[in-house]
Amino acid sequence: MTLIDLTVPTLQRRGLDTLPVAIIGAGPVGLAAAANLVERGIDFVIYEAGDEIASSIRQWGHTRLFSPWQHVIDPASSRLLEAAGWQALAPEALPTGTELVEQYLEPLAALDEIAGRIRTGVKVEAVTRQGMDRTRTARRAATPFLLRARTADGVEEYTARAVIDTSGTYAHPNSLGSSGLDPLGLADVADRVSHALPDVLGRERARFAGRHTTVVGAGHSAANTLLALAELAEQEPGTRITWLIRNVSAVRVTTSDDDGLAARASIGRRVDALVAAGRITVIDRFEIVRLGRTDDGVRLVGARDGELVEHDTDLVVSATGFRPDLDMLREIRLELDDIVEAPKRLAPLIDPNVHTCGTVEPHGFAELTHPEPGFFLAGMKSYGRAPTFLLATGYEQVRSITAWLAGDLAAATNVELVLPETGVCSTSLAAEASSCGTNDASSCCS
Repeated sequence: MTLIDLTVPTLQRRGLDTLPVAIIGAGPVGLAAAANLVERGIDFVIYEAGDEIASSIRQWGHTRLFSPWQHVIDPASSRLLEAAGWQALAPEALPTGTELVEQYLEPLAALDEIAGRIRTGVKVEAVTRQGMDRTRTARRAATPFLLRARTADGVEEYTARAVIDTSGTYAHPNSLGSSGLDPLGLADVADRVSHALPDVLGRERARFAGRHTTVVGAGHSAANTLLALAELAEQEPGTRITWLIRNVSAVRVTTSDDDGLAARASIGRRVDALVAAGRITVIDRFEIVRLGRTDDGVRLVGARDGELVEHDTDLVVSATGFRPDLDMLREIRLELDDIVEAPKRLAPLIDPNVHTCGTVEPHGFAELTHPEPGFFLAGMKSYGRAPTFLLATGYEQVRSITAWLAGDLAAATNVELVLPETGVCSTSLAAEASSCGTNDASSCCS
């Protein structure tokens, strides 16, 4: 493991103080980073790939968060908003993704201290050092970062003193294939494969009504979609549901009664009941090898018990989780865990085999530091492929990072985080039936 000096928090001595901090992504954690930088008096620019802030959340706006407002609002952001006359929201109410955007994130982004520093429609495609690839070491820490981005006008470049990448993972789903690669034939049926958390009961209702949908995945994003489809099937004759998993059972959804997360156990019981009643057909131990187009839909070809088998369906929902986009960081010196693809010091704290949302330990800049001075992954992207991220954790991450950037080492190292027992995740179910734990949907909150 590379030794990293964590005792030199200021960037002024490197001659970079005239440049802004670059924040990649204008979601909840990116905007929280901005709020903390405002309080620290440090200039910044936010680069958002979408045409509006929080573009990923808007795609799953129909989803209701599991945790109430009191757990999904960043403290620094709240202070700035209240100083501008914003009225605090009912702490125990459970917002949807759309409400999170409209009632909290949009007012935050509209503040005078932040609004002029947001650049939408700017997709950062690469981060490096100005005039340096990853192999050059001399004066590296004193050299500005260079961000190359695609905009409506073409390709542009920007410089920064530091970079906080909060771009999330929602736009980069895991593969349908068990190998980690896209199955053969995916491009031919792409129009019949849906991203995780489709709005089955809302704007996409006509697409799913009266059709046979196969949901692929063993997490709570899959479970949420299964329950929504079951409700649709009650209202729309001919709607059929198949649940396809690669293991013997969906251990992350089907939980025991002694589960410490009562709501998580509840969602598992509801899905189990639908399966037992024959309303959801389960195909287990199915390893997708390739996809093919049929007259009416999709043919999934997979390995099951050592033999190739076929499954025909009208539509496929890919609810297999998410992964970080690391291609944009090829010229940055990263130190990532070999398995989870999270920062190496953070990985043991978020291992999904050990931790759920509510048991992740507080962590800050020290656990998020890479051999590239001044570069940080934060929010869901910092969790790599682990699905245990929660907003409160991301807020504490950027509070610590911005304290370090300001030279306040004491505040940067004093990380504290009090989590509700069930964590801060999301679900598309009604409040009383929502879930948490190892919930793929929690990665939407990046």
